[in-house]
Amino acid sequence: MNQINNMQKFYNRCDYIIENLKEYLAEVKSKIKEVEVDDIDLENVVLIDVREEDEFASGIIPANTIFTIPRGKLEFSLQTILPYIDKEIVCYCLKGARGALATKTLNDLGINAKNLKGGIESWVKAKKPIKNYLGVFVES
Repeated sequence: MNQINNMQKFYNRCDYIIENLKEYLAEVKSKIKEVEVDDIDLENVVLIDVREEDEFASGIIPANTIFTIPRGKLEFSLQTILPYIDKEIVCYCLKGARGALATKTLNDLGINAKNLKGGIESWVKAKKPIKNYLGVFVES
């Protein structure tokens, strides 16, 4: 019986943490600017893909200037971004949460950045091009 009570406490604590995370993400998103898929100008935007390295192989958004910097390494890769701080910088991930956190981090450091609303998933749903090692593709 004690083991069941301990498991219930554990699950209750997990639910509490997940709820706090959802609230935190909502707060972060209320403090940053987000950009819609159709407002991305691939010629002039600087994109930062903050997904993990194993996710990059599935494809990236083919902007003229794009950096693939996992969220956990962003703060340590600022020297890569600094030459572009006068341009429009947009972060993205798969669905938008990591991109939002990355955007807030950059904003807190004084870099004007935005988040791609819905991440690369919204990009693909809008039938926009994706580039990987095989070339550039558009979902039909």
